[in-house]
Amino acid sequence: MSLLSPAFDEPGLRDYAHDWAVLDVETSGLVARRDRVLSVAVVVLGPDGEQTEEFSTLLDPGCDPGPVHVHGLTAERLRGAPVFDQVAPRIAAMLRDRVLVAHNAQFDYDFLAHEFARAGAALPVARRLCTLALNRRVDPPTEDLRLGTLAAHYGVPQVRAHDALDDTRVLAGVLRASLREAARLELPLPFVSCPPRQDPRFAPRTPKTPCAYRNPGRPEPGGPLVQGMKVAITGETLVPRAQLERQAVEAGLNVMASVSRHTSALVTNDASSGSGKARRALAEGVPVLDESTFVRLLGDVRPGTPHERTRSPEAAIPSPAVAPVPAPTPQPVQEPTAPAVVLPGPVPSAPSTPPRPAHPAAQDRPLSGRRVLVLGGTHPDAVAARGRIVELGGAAAINLSSSVTDVVLLEGGDRDRRMKRITALAFPTHEAAWLDAPVITPLARQGGGQAAPRVLPRGGVIDLPQPSGSAAAVPWTVTAAWAQQTSCEIDVVAFVVDEDEQVCFDEDFVFYGAPENPGGTVRLHSDGPTEQTIGVDLAALPPSARKVVVAAAIDGSPTFGDVGAIHISSGPGPSAAPLVQATLDAATTERTLLLAELYRRGPLWRLRTVGQGYDQGLGALARGYGVDVAG
Repeated sequence: MSLLSPAFDEPGLRDYAHDWAVLDVETSGLVARRDRVLSVAVVVLGPDGEQTEEFSTLLDPGCDPGPVHVHGLTAERLRGAPVFDQVAPRIAAMLRDRVLVAHNAQFDYDFLAHEFARAGAALPVARRLCTLALNRRVDPPTEDLRLGTLAAHYGVPQVRAHDALDDTRVLAGVLRASLREAARLELPLPFVSCPPRQDPRFAPRTPKTPCAYRNPGRPEPGGPLVQGMKVAITGETLVPRAQLERQAVEAGLNVMASVSRHTSALVTNDASSGSGKARRALAEGVPVLDESTFVRLLGDVRPGTPHERTRSPEAAIPSPAVAPVPAPTPQPVQEPTAPAVVLPGPVPSAPSTPPRPAHPAAQDRPLSGRRVLVLGGTHPDAVAARGRIVELGGAAAINLSSSVTDVVLLEGGDRDRRMKRITALAFPTHEAAWLDAPVITPLARQGGGQAAPRVLPRGGVIDLPQPSGSAAAVPWTVTAAWAQQTSCEIDVVAFVVDEDEQVCFDEDFVFYGAPENPGGTVRLHSDGPTEQTIGVDLAALPPSARKVVVAAAIDGSPTFGDVGAIHISSGPGPSAAPLVQATLDAATTERTLLLAELYRRGPLWRLRTVGQGYDQGLGALARGYGVDVAG
């Protein structure tokens, strides 16, 4: 099958024709730095979409193969298979100078990166393309974006699911069809640049165990230490630093790598050293202990208060004996927005548009089930138009996709570069006045599509569905996307915080440079230049984790007023249909933006859309949550 078709005009063909290495791996688990690859398959496609080579093999991982009921690879089947080192040269030759393609590509890419690192070799991949992210841009009328669902939609036969070679052949067909649809819509492909993967984070490491106790604050002058106190150490020590930290952890203290206003004590033999930690401790009034005093106090650390344990959500409903029932639609909850984190400096600027009512009457929702793209206009005019769409029950689109049902043209919108394609594809277009009293044309849509996600206003809150059975192992995802013509770089980050709105330890700040926390419960997925996802394993979060805050920050001088709307979608797993979505739209001068929060409420988890902006950069936001990114 070729990529070439009459829909591919010659000028646009070069944007979709590349050398591709389509890949799939089966693994012993979900954590790349801990688990191993059990089988790998690669199919090579030329720029015309024709297959030129394929390779597949089982691998002996030297460990338990994990969920055999998923991949069917028992230890007996894997015994005698080659180890990864033996096939690494063959795989490297197939990947070199080609775009790596996978479904949920960061998963496969990270596992390969770790396997190559263990083999002492570099992963020769400069760019990757995720077919999951590509189909989120295309947005086909399917119930979800799982590989089997997309294969059925695009007419690609699937023989054996979770067989690496068959999955790779199926994925090659899905890639061909997805590229044709992207070309039809003239969508830019969501390539992700891949720097060399020989850095330390691709080597095995032991995760830090979260402190089991709440932070009781600072010690009284001359008083004892209490379990849960946050301590930091700076400068030279008589006792080796690692040994000193181990003694503190064994005593129940929480050893931090940086200093914040919530630090209980700084340990140093030279308080005037001028180190970043010493300067911050002085600024925040953090007590300073010399090493000998600290060692003495470690001999009599008083009992602390354990983090409150709540009944896990999955325990609320007995696991069924049969396949789990699909998760129910989350229910909206009336709740005031929690105060945002306190930042140093000026009061943060809140988006000017107030939250809208969560429950408009049914007769006031004529755009329910529709997805409306706004083009043109000034920033305030576009914000108002998208706000009106949400008021009318619709979803405000920020990019062209096959799910768009209507286009509203504000002043200058007819000059948007996408209008040629919108006209050619006969999308319904309307003047701005249409939003005053929209006249609805019945949708001529393909059947079998997903139910429309619930649209939340800024500040909206929902109870997340309670997982049951195998659903308990699926990470909850929050995906942020922005206009595909955005030129500045935006980083999506996450903070795992405790009852005091502070990270339990520095590694609970997840960002591009550290894309997962030590426990592997929160991960950043870079799905493309204008889309990033935070995945959270809610069932595995420790009791100290009360909330996961998802935020975005702009690198450099642009602001979110320059970027425009940020679209948020959230659901159970990266391939599932999102259950909720929101458009956060009223930012002006802000350089950081709180997008959403996942937080505990008794046995339940809730999601809240936030939309609170700050003029300060990411460093100030991180310090507000107890992380000194410069220290």
